[in-house]
Amino acid sequence: MATTLSIDQATRLATRALTNAGASQAMASSTARALVMAEAQGLASHGLSRVAQYATHLRNGRANGSAQATVARHKGAAVLVDAGQGLAFPACELAVTTAIATARSLGVCFAGVGNSHHCGVLVNHLRAVADAGMVGLGFSNSPAAMPAAGGKHAIFGTNPLAAVFPRRNADPLMIDLSLSEVARGKLMVAAQKGQPIPLGWALDSQGQPTTDPQAGLTGVMLPLGAVSSPKGSMLALIVELLVTAVVGAQFGFEASSFFVDEGNAPRLGQAFVVIDPGALAGREVYEERMETLISEMLVDDGVRLAGARRISLELKSRLSGLDIGPALRQQLETLAA
Repeated sequence: MATTLSIDQATRLATRALTNAGASQAMASSTARALVMAEAQGLASHGLSRVAQYATHLRNGRANGSAQATVARHKGAAVLVDAGQGLAFPACELAVTTAIATARSLGVCFAGVGNSHHCGVLVNHLRAVADAGMVGLGFSNSPAAMPAAGGKHAIFGTNPLAAVFPRRNADPLMIDLSLSEVARGKLMVAAQKGQPIPLGWALDSQGQPTTDPQAGLTGVMLPLGAVSSPKGSMLALIVELLVTAVVGAQFGFEASSFFVDEGNAPRLGQAFVVIDPGALAGREVYEERMETLISEMLVDDGVRLAGARRISLELKSRLSGLDIGPALRQQLETLAA
């Protein structure tokens, strides 16, 4: 039977669990807010279920709880943030905040994050960009889970990409997708619940299609559209290079899986691009073009604007609380004790 926690209760529990595991107060608070937001948006695979995983990584040295994110380089419209092998959220906040300030001055900014960890729901890092009236793009790699086009062994992570487009007097468009057929976290949740997964999500360690989520976690994820096209693999390659070769982070195949307790510090990469539309076509033109496109999209019944569902669920959760399973609540309370 589900149990209900308020947003504040869940945030306090997650924060205490992470500080108990060795995270600084600032790192724990930043991470807890992000995980609770994901939970509120109905994204359980990136929500409170990650608290125990992060806590284990902190205790085992896979994440440095005392790390302080710093701006390592800043040249014109290019920024590099060093996460110090800590949890990713403070470093991503610093990168995005710096990118917004830089884009206000120069019109655009590319901010990379190195020595990082799992960054949660990528598009949520871009919420501040939309609040600033700017367009944002986000990229991240992750531990190897997908093969290259034509290959058999895992090289790329599920490598999400995200975008946010602000609107005039309306919620922004929020786009977030992993480049595997589904996010790997969905296999984690299915394994925890003892539920099967659909064929086409993953292959087992022998390269065979599987409906067993645990077998999929030890095998490989299938890239987006892999059955008919190499496009998903090619997009994953682009993201991988943007956040490793450009930023200086580790490749996905150099990082131990997030789903094992022991392993190395993943030292992954993220990148954020912030664009001031006022520096290009101008804000009035940008807003007119946005609303013209959205009006045309909504001519058809059934069209759902990107991000609308998660924003609606988040607002509902802030009013009525989060419904989580008793096992997860007990786990959080034990970690926070």
